[in-house]
Amino acid sequence: MKPRSLVRWLSVLGVAAILAGRTAAAADVQVMISSGFYGVYSELGPAFERASGHHLVTTRGPSMGDSPEAIPTRLARGEAADVVILDGGAADELGKRGLVRADSKTVLARSLIGMVVRAGAEKPDISSVEALRNTLLAAKSIAYSDSGSGTYLSTTLFSRLGVADQIAGKSRKVRGPPSGEPVAAVVARGEAEIGFQQVAELIHVPGISFVGTIPAEVQPMFVFAGALAVTVRQPEAATALLRFLASPEAAPVISKAGLRPPSDR
Repeated sequence: MKPRSLVRWLSVLGVAAILAGRTAAAADVQVMISSGFYGVYSELGPAFERASGHHLVTTRGPSMGDSPEAIPTRLARGEAADVVILDGGAADELGKRGLVRADSKTVLARSLIGMVVRAGAEKPDISSVEALRNTLLAAKSIAYSDSGSGTYLSTTLFSRLGVADQIAGKSRKVRGPPSGEPVAAVVARGEAEIGFQQVAELIHVPGISFVGTIPAEVQPMFVFAGALAVTVRQPEAATALLRFLASPEAAPVISKAGLRPPSDR
């Protein structure tokens, strides 16, 4: 955030109310976060640190999946966290497993699944469910993520469209950051003809063309949410962070990142 923007931000928020932990000793807040909301967090996080005096210690990993870096795996093996920021459905599952405080869940943004092709390639038609189905069948190779959007595609949508068996041999699951990469990077190198992931994770990767979002009829409408871990050591500071990220003034940053603010219906 630019200094002038930060001043306006703090003025509107009313830091005394939003960042109530300011009067307490500065804390190290352990944050686990998935890729989809990371762009927003990386821009607003420094503003939170300057305003609150707290320090954010960040660990990245997928919302779900079998990666050892996945947030559920990290929590299950006892890694420290005060707050997690990830796919909303994954947050619900962590609540059921007793790894986060279910009543602390805070919706931060809404997200859509989109598709990309390599820069300069013809953009296939995905404007209708039938067009999407035809594009999947016609594609030489398909890439999707190992997290929330990819799980939905591979376990639900492809079967719903009746193409799961036909495309299985040409589909590839891509492990995401921190040890992996966005699906769009695979497409940009020409290793997959089309790629699917949540829009915020696609649009800022060089070397690709954004085709659009998949049709509304098959769009699962993901949300990103934050929640306190059951082992939270800094509950006031962690709660202040979620309030900061969920405030209406965060909306321009959320929209710029390719997400939709929770109030945007």
